[in-house]
Amino acid sequence: MWVNSPTIDLDSYFPDDPENFSLWIELRVGPDDSSGADDYRVLVCTPEWLHQNVKEPRWGRHMLIVEEYDRSAIEASILDYVAKCMGDGWRDIAEKIARNLSWEFEDYRE
Repeated sequence: MWVNSPTIDLDSYFPDDPENFSLWIELRVGPDDSSGADDYRVLVCTPEWLHQNVKEPRWGRHMLIVEEYDRSAIEASILDYVAKCMGDGWRDIAEKIARNLSWEFEDYRE
């Protein structure tokens, strides 16, 4: 699995206020027996950021809400969630991951 952000360098990032931030995280996840992977995204944010930025009703899908910025805890939470997604094949697993992470192939039909 690969974890990155489309907007910042995660290795050097630390928010000005660790209790008030939002950050898109991208992941590449694939089966162990393949070199291929699928792309996923999740918005990581704090309750304070939501309070200050959400004025109208909104849906909250594809979000991980944390109390404060702790990169290790955020990555561990995401990795733990993905590791717990089991299925009979990659498609089953990918769809389970997509319950909480935005999947590049969601709603794709051949």
